[in-house]
Amino acid sequence: MISNQFNIIDGVDPQVDALKKLGNRIKTLRMKAGHHHYERFAFENDIGRILLRRVELGGNVKYNSLLKIIAALRVTPAEFFSEGFD
Repeated sequence: MISNQFNIIDGVDPQVDALKKLGNRIKTLRMKAGHHHYERFAFENDIGRILLRRVELGGNVKYNSLLKIIAALRVTPAEFFSEGFD
């Protein structure tokens, strides 16, 4: 196991891992709500489809965009972050 100044151990970057968890949580909640097509969900909620896809795949997201996605999922930020981030 190698650790370096960027806190990367065995190729695992904590920021990348956190973004992937965020994306997985968004996708999971979207699917649970019955929105199986991300493009339709994005269109119906005035969210850029490319933005939504990028975030679901673990890309970075601005805070205000994240709040818009969370609101579209019909959950509060507290509910959103209550699961999937351990």
